[in-house]
This record gives sequence, C-alpha cells and structure tokens, in this order.
Amino acid sequence: MFTLQRQCAMPAGPATGENLGEQLLNRVASSAIRRLFSQAESVEVSIRCNPPAKLLQGSVDSFRMDGRGLVIRRQFRTESLSFEAENIALDFSAVMQNQSIRLKQPAQALAQVVLTEADINQAFTAELVARRLRQVSLPELDAQPVDFENVHLELLRGNRVRLEAWTCFADGSRIPMQFTTTLELERRRRVLFTNPLLDCPPVDGSNERGEACARAFLNLLNSLVDLDRFGLDGVALRLNRLETQSGRLVFSGYAQIDHFPRKS
Repeated sequence: MFTLQRQCAMPAGPATGENLGEQLLNRVASSAIRRLFSQAESVEVSIRCNPPAKLLQGSVDSFRMDGRGLVIRRQFRTESLSFEAENIALDFSAVMQNQSIRLKQPAQALAQVVLTEADINQAFTAELVARRLRQVSLPELDAQPVDFENVHLELLRGNRVRLEAWTCFADGSRIPMQFTTTLELERRRRVLFTNPLLDCPPVDGSNERGEACARAFLNLLNSLVDLDRFGLDGVALRLNRLETQSGRLVFSGYAQIDHFPRKS
C-alpha cells in the first residue's frame, strides 16, 4: 500500500494552478520513491510548503518519507526507513515536461533505519551475502577453502550481539562457532564486529584449526557490512549512531540525496 499525505494549506473552492502543481508533484514524487524499493508494505510522504505557489518555483519547505517493510535489491528487508529534509530546490519544469523530479542541488536528510533480528538473519541467506561466505581461503591452513553456513545473529543489550555459525571443510568435517561481539561504526558506513569473545570454543581436536576459522569468519564479517554495497539509487547513507533495542537494530544518521530514481 502506498499512501501520500499533502500538507500544503490550500484555499477551498475550485482547483487552482498551485493546487494542480501540488498534485502533479506529489504524484511524481510518490512514483520516484516507489522505484527505490523492490517491495514496500507502506510508504507515507509528507510535503510541506507555504505559500503553495512556491511549488511552481521549485521550492519545498520540508519533505518527509516514512516507510515500513521496505525491500532493497529484492533481498534485503528493513523494518522501517525514514528521511526528513528541509529547503529542497527542484526543477519544476522537469516535473511538468518529463514527469520526473530533478534536484537543482543535492539535498541532505536526517535518516533512521531499523532492522529486526529476522531481517538481519534473512540477509545472511541472500545470494549477495551467501556467495561471500562460500569458498573462503584460510592462509593459516594452507589456503584450503571453507564455507561458513547456518549463520545466526542474536541482538543483545549494549550494542552486543551473539553470533553462531558452522565452518564446513571440503572433506565434510564441520566446526561449530559461537561468539559474543560488540557492534561499532567505522567511517560512518561500515559496521564492525569488535571485541570478540568465544562463548563456545571450537572443538575438533585442534585449537589451531578452530581459532584460524574463527579469525577468518570475523575478518570476513568486518569486510561484509558496507552501506555502499547496498545503496539506493541516488541516495548515500552515512551513519552517526547505532543502538540495539529489544530485538531491533536502530541506525541514525543522514542521507545525501543526489537525485531521485529515473523513470525506467
């Protein structure tokens, strides 16, 4: 379901040029935002302007988008995603002529992203991620390749997480691993798993082999979660803060919006 709220105060009576312009902008904006996602349970857009005639000049006082159940690249679900920006300048002639939104200059928006445990664990099974977990070379073990399978994450208090996984060797042997780590941000775009603590030391008759698997798994995770790999068309997310909250992982930061998605 896609809903749109228009909050520009309009006078009662017959439709005016400003009224028609607002309706056109709302329709084009909703279509552009829809193209950012493979699927959406709900999206609400609120555009505020005063006076309404500013729309014809390409000036918007504020813009807010709130979405739930948004799927990116057909595989990565977010529980919720919100953007909020002020003083946006756009080329209204593009709206009139091409039914598209063209920004006169990039806009910055406050952003919040919420993931659930289920969202995160489902992401580990997505092909883009799963293929990175297969045939991982372990230099400490003569570069023999291994697969990491059955990855499961549990969110804990204080930005801590518990991770479980299996290391699978070509000869069919398997090593279980369980860690508790801390989530941290690096350069506002990467999520790191730091301060690892082995809750369940690997058991396969060789501590050296098990520890090598553990190090390789954590190193792989720390190269995996980079926002630039999962970017939206025309939107770059940068994070200032993360927090675990009752089975949810909440990211706060800002979004650099360079352009709205083009019409396909």
